[in-house]
Formats: sequence, C-alpha cells, structure tokens
Amino acid sequence: MLDIRIERTTTPKELPKADNPLKFGTIFTDHMFLMNYETGKGWHDARIVPYQSLCLDPSAMVFHYGQEMFEGLKAYKTEEGRTLLFRPNKNIERANQSNRRLCIPEIPEEDFLDALKAIVKTDEAWIPTKPGTSLYIRPFVIATDPYLGVRPSDTYLFIIILSPVGAYYPEGLDPVKIWIEDEYVRAVRGGIGEAKTGGNYVASLKSQVKAHQEGYSQVLWLDGVERKYIEEVGAMNIFFKIDGTVITPQLNGSILPGVTRDSVINLCKAWGLPVEERKISIDEIYEAYKNGKLEEIFGTGTAAVISPVKELRWENHIMQVGDGQIGEYSQKFYDTITGLQLGKIQDTFNWTVEVK
Repeated sequence: MLDIRIERTTTPKELPKADNPLKFGTIFTDHMFLMNYETGKGWHDARIVPYQSLCLDPSAMVFHYGQEMFEGLKAYKTEEGRTLLFRPNKNIERANQSNRRLCIPEIPEEDFLDALKAIVKTDEAWIPTKPGTSLYIRPFVIATDPYLGVRPSDTYLFIIILSPVGAYYPEGLDPVKIWIEDEYVRAVRGGIGEAKTGGNYVASLKSQVKAHQEGYSQVLWLDGVERKYIEEVGAMNIFFKIDGTVITPQLNGSILPGVTRDSVINLCKAWGLPVEERKISIDEIYEAYKNGKLEEIFGTGTAAVISPVKELRWENHIMQVGDGQIGEYSQKFYDTITGLQLGKIQDTFNWTVEVK
C-alpha cells in the first residue's frame, strides 16, 4: 500500500450546480496528487494537496524537450452510491508503455492504482450523477530537471488532477462529421504515435483548426508513409462496419492502443460479432461506400466513449453514413460500456474497480 500524506484544503470550492453543463476539462476539484522521482531514490513523497499552481524552473526540461506522458480515465457513481473506475489497469499498463518509449521511469502498478483510488476518494463528492456525466481523471508525468541539453531528465513529477465533465463533444451522442487529412501527418511507425504524449496532439492542431473551419468535429489521420491507410481520429480510435463486419485499424506502432477500443473488440468477440483488426485503406472505405456496404462508423475513446460518425470528407468526396442517426452497433456498444461503467450491467469481464 502506497503511503500517501493527505493535506486537505481549508477553502473548499463550491460544487457545480445540478444544471451546470460541465463543459469538458474546464472545472477542477479541490485536490491533486503529487509524487516525485529522483535518480537513485526512485518514486517518493506521495501526497494529496490542495489544487494549486506548480512552481517550476524556467529551464525545466519538459518545457524545452517535451518529455512528458499523460493518461485519461474516469470515475463513475452507481445508483447505489458506489464509486467505480473502468479498467484502470489498462490505463496504468498503457502509461508505463508510454513511459518506456519516452525514457520516463515506470510507476509501479500497485502504487499507481493506490494513487488513483486515493485522490478519487478524497474528492468523491465531486463525481456528478447526471446522465452522461462522470469524473475525468488526468494522470501525467513531467520532466523537471533545470537543464538545457537533450537527455532524459533525472527528476520527474507525477501528478493526478480531477475534473467533473459532461459530453466531450457538444453534439453528445449525436453523430459527428469527420475530416480525412491528406496533407499533414500525425505519426509514423517507429515514432511516438503509440505513446500518449503531448507531442502527438500538438502535431494534430493545424489540421484540427482547418477541419473546424470547414464544419467538421475531428480529423481522421492516414498513415504517414503511403498516405492511404486509416489510422485514428485526433481523440479517438475508429471503427467501420462494412457488410456486417466490424473493422478497425491494427495497432502498428503509430496508433494509440485505446482502452475503449480494446473493450469494443472484446465485446464483439463475446457477442459473436465478426471483428477484424487489420490494415484498411481509404480507397477500401470509399469503395464500400459506393457499393452501399459502409453501414456504420464510430469512434471510441475514454472522453467520448462511443462517438457515431455521420459523414466523412476525403478530398472532394463526401460520404454520408447511414441516415444520419446513431447506428445499431454504435448504440449497443455505448449502452453496454456505459452500463458497465455505471454498475447497471453485471460485469462478467471484471473490468470495473471499486473505490472504497
């Protein structure tokens, strides 16, 4: 059990009102978790303190060389008042995969889980209960050495902050429009595309701004070499239902291994639905569309859970998917995953972890 010192705030904030729409990532709870790392000493000084600004040296390496990792998961309140985390071990596993790629020291899995439970328990009153809401959890690690020079840092800070949230997209579960990027690339095999780090997201901003100006919610990326194979959406993995089969791009080193992505694949297998992880080109998608076989598209991610897609734009081609409403599979996956997260469905997969 991780020894965590807790300093509670003496000036608690007012909890959001019941009618607050909880715009994603704009409100933060009373406390945060901190833990330091030093070469030769390891991870130490685990503590929960009042939410506050950080004091970092202007030469801290995270500012200059981008050595940082972040994760995202959620806590949910059941109708019986229990607090559940959804598959936190998968997030911890992915965090340490990112850490290895970025030369950040791994965080012991048990300590990571203890930290998650402790900070959520401390600010448990902030978990919203209105349908479609949750408590978003953002763990991250930053390099803190005050040094200008390209090498791994010798010191790091592990932080967890919490934010009560509503829907990630303003549209909620309404189908969104996706722009397929054919000019810029986000990542290539051998790079850091499979790591959850800020560099991947800043690389996407130019295209995201362009897509928003054209009325599209997100950008769908093609591979960085041949510019023809589907990879992922800016904040989601992507799935296609073509002629009755659910297809998603296989993990290839430049695609983030999403926890919700893995959950959907496991649900398909449990339900006996045909599912394939493989390379799929934009040409194949367009051919399926022309032949009337492109039946559904949906994104998966912690923030949005399931995000149905009603339109794809590729070059000058506009592909309208279905009748503009959420598809049968998209709805079923959403209902099942959120049902598990909220404790409304029996968890035969052992995916939820209770915070006590």
